[in-house]
Amino acid sequence: MSVEDRAEAIAKNIEGKIQEVASEITGDPKDKVEGQAKQDEAAAIHAREDIKDKAKEIIDKA
Repeated sequence: MSVEDRAEAIAKNIEGKIQEVASEITGDPKDKVEGQAKQDEAAAIHAREDIKDKAKEIIDKA
């Protein structure tokens, strides 16, 4: 597990949520889409790290 990658994902998720909320205030649909994309990217990073953790767990058992 890469702590740096997890931290990056958390930061990107927060950034995306803030951007999405800001779009509700400003009414800018582009910001909403970009905010959601950042949240999706964060979820992908977490999924990648989960897979790496699981693979390490399996290797360690062998």
